[in-house]
Amino acid sequence: MSTNISQLLKRIRKFIPPLDGSLHKGQSGRVAVIGGSESYTGAPYFSGQSSMLLGADLGHVICEPGASTVIKSYSPDLIVHPLMCESKRATAERPTSKIVEEIAAQLDRLHCIVVGPGLGRDPMMQDIAEGSIREARKREMPIVIDADGLFLVTNKPEIVMGYEHAVLTPNIMEFKRLAEKMQVDMNGDATTLCAKLAEKLGGVTIIQKGQKDYISNGKETMVVENEGGYKRSGGQGDLLSGMTATMLAWKKCYEEGTWKHDNDLSSHEMTALAAFGAATLTRYCSRKAFEKRGRALQASDLIKEVGGAYVDLLDGDEPKVKL
Repeated sequence: MSTNISQLLKRIRKFIPPLDGSLHKGQSGRVAVIGGSESYTGAPYFSGQSSMLLGADLGHVICEPGASTVIKSYSPDLIVHPLMCESKRATAERPTSKIVEEIAAQLDRLHCIVVGPGLGRDPMMQDIAEGSIREARKREMPIVIDADGLFLVTNKPEIVMGYEHAVLTPNIMEFKRLAEKMQVDMNGDATTLCAKLAEKLGGVTIIQKGQKDYISNGKETMVVENEGGYKRSGGQGDLLSGMTATMLAWKKCYEEGTWKHDNDLSSHEMTALAAFGAATLTRYCSRKAFEKRGRALQASDLIKEVGGAYVDLLDGDEPKVKL
């Protein structure tokens, strides 16, 4: 393992809540996934479940009623709120503004939200997601944006512009569409391009997923290149969004002084470390699952590796494995 990776993981350990019985329920992170349409129920489950398996105390999913019963059947651990609404079910008594108000009432109890898994592109669902992001910004909450949340950002980049507590997790095609929207000069290597897009968006953090993951806030850039699995099944990005959210929730708890610590980490550094840590863990889970399942690998196989990945990389003073 390179010294650099080891040092970064060591810095991440500094803002992980202690597991010594001193904290109450919820003080190790409260995360919500905002998404889940009638057609897409797996993505919010994978995001929310991976968030909890990494160590968040409470995991919520705020979704469309047609998705809620299905998601509840996947896991009794997730708290499911059927608050969202697709256009075909819209009523005058419950307009978008009312739904956003109901979601906003949940935000004060949370540390971080993920917007996008299973969201779909229905106009009303997109509008509700936009309103939720704006409400989270008012509260200076960390936000992870993935999947069709990135479709929203591509159409309306102003909703995240200049918000340093936002982390975007685009794949190659999502990155390309967003870069074109922001008129980024596409000349240069991947490291440079990721930094250019983050800068254009005013300092948000971007995790550009691919054979290597590039992380940048426009000023500082990191490359995550520990080996992952060779099978790219759907749902792996949902694990990344959920684990990123947990780490950002831990960042929020650290900043609130939930436990005693030396307070030597800045918000800026912890956001970058959260992105790096989640990307490293996701790739490690992919590798471990691929070793067992090979071509048959699915996202449900990666989920089973999250707890072990934490133990191997973050439990103790030094990683237990070589990346």
